[in-house]
Amino acid sequence: MKGQRKVSHNRRRAFTLMEVLMVIVIIGILAAFVVPNFFNVGEDAKKKMTQALLDSGVNGTLDMYKLHIGHYPTEEEGGLLALVEPPEDEELAEKWAGPYLKDGAKLKDAWGNELIYVSPGEYNEETYDLSSPGANGVEGDDDDVANWDRT
Repeated sequence: MKGQRKVSHNRRRAFTLMEVLMVIVIIGILAAFVVPNFFNVGEDAKKKMTQALLDSGVNGTLDMYKLHIGHYPTEEEGGLLALVEPPEDEELAEKWAGPYLKDGAKLKDAWGNELIYVSPGEYNEETYDLSSPGANGVEGDDDDVANWDRT
């Protein structure tokens, strides 16, 4: 036992290339499912916020305008800008009790696009059509948000 040495194998355990690649593949698969859903949540929230703006935000101010003036603002009266600025017509200016909106920036959707207002409306013939071109900013396609049913 005189010259007996204890041989210790100092072997370090490491990940093989195959194990590292498997982890990367698994993370990639998970990301493929999670990331698109994560981004859609933000777009859905913007769409719902814009729909609420059309249904209750601007809608209420347009109704208040109608109570004072007697009709919804027309294109000749400035459209939605009639909620912020008094009309040029003296008779209407006397009835006008605005501004009905403190900030003209509220006349934009969640994506920063101008709201589209038509009075009398094509879809709501007795009142007005109010819509947003949606996320892509193009009017008339599937991502638009409106105060009428598109079915």
